[in-house]
Parts: sequence; structure tokens; C-alpha cells
Amino acid sequence: MITTPTTTLVVEHHVAWITLNRPDSLNALNPELRWQLSQHLDEVETNDDIWLAVITGAGDKAFCAGADLKARALLKTASRAQLDEVKAYEDATRHIIERWQFPKPLIAMVNGYALGGGLEVAMACDLIIAADHATFGLPEPTRGLIAGSAGVHRLPRQIGLKPAMGYLLTGRHFSAQRAYELGLINEVVPKAQLRATVQGYVDDILRCAPLAVRATKACAMQGLDHPLPAAFEKTYPEEL
Repeated sequence: MITTPTTTLVVEHHVAWITLNRPDSLNALNPELRWQLSQHLDEVETNDDIWLAVITGAGDKAFCAGADLKARALLKTASRAQLDEVKAYEDATRHIIERWQFPKPLIAMVNGYALGGGLEVAMACDLIIAADHATFGLPEPTRGLIAGSAGVHRLPRQIGLKPAMGYLLTGRHFSAQRAYELGLINEVVPKAQLRATVQGYVDDILRCAPLAVRATKACAMQGLDHPLPAAFEKTYPEEL
């Protein structure tokens, strides 16, 4: 196990279990956490012994409550050295929302609030399994912001334009059950069953040939960029 001030990483049986580990801040994203998550995803991407990854949050209150706005506010009075440290983290970070074609399966195990950047992290995953007490939303407009880490783009693609606009323009939260009804998440289960349910998906993926899983994901995702006939006719590198 690798433990950092903001995350933990456990790799076992070809699976990387990544935990956002700032429970006192509802696992909010600060520059160090973004950078550390980026480092873990680099390891997942390049390590041939890792076939998939699960991302979750520490504790049972939050998966991730979004950007750490308190930390962001402190930057207004930060020293030059502190600002340089933040910039160094940002320059070295390939955030999950920017990895448009991540090659291996990613599962979000949502154990509480998934708001703002937290929902954007979850939507960047291939599967979302949520506990029944989880809450979702993109409340940025209520703070004078937009869901600019691809939330304004991913939500309409994943649940349809009209339902998405209902949440994007109001900042409203919605329940795990509603997320399931909208097709945003794969399953909603009691909190006590969350880990076991995710493990079931993990076990089923591990039963498949890893290269076939990667090729399937790549073709499915890249095919979305083309009309169906063109997607069918296209030859993808992963198929060769």
C-alpha cells in the first residue's frame, strides 16, 4: 500500500484501489490531491500488471465534494513560494477529466457526496456504483462558477440534454436513485453492500481477457466520435 497525505493506493490481484483521503474536507480536490491522483493514474496506465482501477473516497460521507474552495480562497493571500508550489503541482498534473481515452477500465465507487469536481471525476470513469445515501450534483452556478472540468459536456452526453440542463442551470442536487433512473450510474445499493457489489464487477472484468477488455473500451469510446456506419467500418488500432 502507498499512503500519501491525500490518497492511498493499494494494488492487488491486477486491481488498483485508489482512495481520495481527505475525509475532514469531504475529500475535496486541492492541488496536491489532483497531482497525487494523476500519479496513481499514470501508474495504472503504464503498469501492465494492473488491469483496472477503482476510485473511492475515504469515510462514508463523501466520494468527493469537488474543488477545495477554502484552499482556493487562501491563494489570495499566499506567498510567492506557496504560489510556486501550487503551480508546480498543476504543471505536473494530468487530471482524470483530461484523460479522454484512458485505456483501462475505471470504476467509481461512490460512497457519499459526489458534487462539482467530484461528480466530474465519477463521470470520467466507465462504471459508477453508488451507495443509496450518495448525492450528486454540479452546484457551481450557485458559487458564481461553471462545471468547467468537463461537467457541462459530460452530463448532457451521459443523461441527455434536457435532464442535464435541469441540473446544470439550477445547481440542484439529485439522489443516487435518481442518478440510476437517469442512466448516470450502473447500480445503487445499500451502503453495507457497496464494496461487495463493486468487487462483483471487478471479478467479472478480471475473468475477461485484459487486452480484449481494453480493445472493447477503446472501440466503444472512439466510436462515439463517428456516425454508426463510419464507426462500424473504421479499423481501430486496438483491433489489430
